[in-house]
Amino acid sequence: MLKTAYLILCVVGTVLPLSQFVKFLLEQGLNVNAFFGQLFANDISSFFAWDLIVSTLVLWLFVFSEGSRLKMKNLWVYVASNLLVGVSLALPLFLLMRHRKIEKTSS
Repeated sequence: MLKTAYLILCVVGTVLPLSQFVKFLLEQGLNVNAFFGQLFANDISSFFAWDLIVSTLVLWLFVFSEGSRLKMKNLWVYVASNLLVGVSLALPLFLLMRHRKIEKTSS
């Protein structure tokens, strides 16, 4: 049940953010100035941007500490998924793989 929920959240956490990013790319191209201009366009978008930046740092810390503790391999995959899509993919993906690792080691 939990593994299925993590997997569904991986899909949703990929599709929803990328649907917006693809629209941006089609309109603006790889315009970094426009990206950061829109990201910090007002107080509310800045609030979400800073929340996401801090959440990303916490995620990386969690991935490397918990992943090392459990002797999980390829921890870079979760950082890459975070950078390519976001926390919305990287966190449920890591939790899914962590859950599988814990199940595997406990049996």
